[in-house]
Amino acid sequence: MGPLLAAAKLARSTFYYQCQVQRDGDSCASLKAQIQKIFDKHKGRYGYRRVTAHLCQAGPVINHKAVQRLMQMMGLKSLVRPKKYRSYRGPSHAQAPHLLQRQFQADAPQQKWVTDVTEFNVRGDKLYLSPVMDLYNGEIVAYEVGDKPNFQLVRRMLKKALSKLKGQCTPLLHSD
Repeated sequence: MGPLLAAAKLARSTFYYQCQVQRDGDSCASLKAQIQKIFDKHKGRYGYRRVTAHLCQAGPVINHKAVQRLMQMMGLKSLVRPKKYRSYRGPSHAQAPHLLQRQFQADAPQQKWVTDVTEFNVRGDKLYLSPVMDLYNGEIVAYEVGDKPNFQLVRRMLKKALSKLKGQCTPLLHSD
């Protein structure tokens, strides 16, 4: 063993220390498993500070620097800001004429309606609201809530709104 250590320019104590480390295994394996579990449970939104707080609530106090070091070693990095829903898809679709001309007041009810789809974050889940508002008095004529911003959400909302029309009213429906 001596000539090999001399050729590698390695101290004998360093060789035996590395042998001992390999035999002992990872002393932080259980802590790493707990960190991974917390990180996955919260969909990658928890950074080292929140993971540390969660660990301290569940058991013995652990230093935040240790959690930060382990998370870096494991390649866990929290999302700074989750991506927001953006409905704009660029100029690839046909553009309808702008009939409203930024006149956001109406002289009578059921003359001008406006609608849009809005995203809300509720306890980590995304919900989408699609309302129709009458510009005469700001009344919400109809609305629909769903977990996906698709055409079915808007279609259900429009069915509700059209069912509330009175007489021969034909409102102008504006959406961006």
